[in-house]
Amino acid sequence: MPRQIDEGTHFMNVDLDIYSMSDLQPLVTALGERVYVLPPPQSYEAHLELTCELEGADGAIRKFAALIDALPGAQREIWDAAKSRDFNIGVQTAVKPVYYVMPLSCEAVEAAARLNARIVFTVYPPEATKEVVWKKRAPAGGKGR
Repeated sequence: MPRQIDEGTHFMNVDLDIYSMSDLQPLVTALGERVYVLPPPQSYEAHLELTCELEGADGAIRKFAALIDALPGAQREIWDAAKSRDFNIGVQTAVKPVYYVMPLSCEAVEAAARLNARIVFTVYPPEATKEVVWKKRAPAGGKGR
């Protein structure tokens, strides 16, 4: 369930975004029910979220890393051959608090580096701002997003 804007700036989730020149389905299948595949599913890219409870961005990165480390050989080769692998941390902003701190442990950063993955941040505007921005982007006579 989406959080309300009055909750303040907060961590949302970590998506694992994988882009490849080969079919990623065997890798996704090997991860099984431990991940949720975000639509639309495509053969050469995958966008995944964990199905378990998250312990913040740090815990999510370490959990994803453990799943990748446990992959069987053929599926691990698919991971290693991917063009890019991103642990994409989503942050929803709000007017308060004035700042938001999200530390990542050395273990999480080292796990990403060992897996040849990047740590990426996606920062979303406050909900009220999103509506205004989308309306401004709408073509003349259009409804926006």
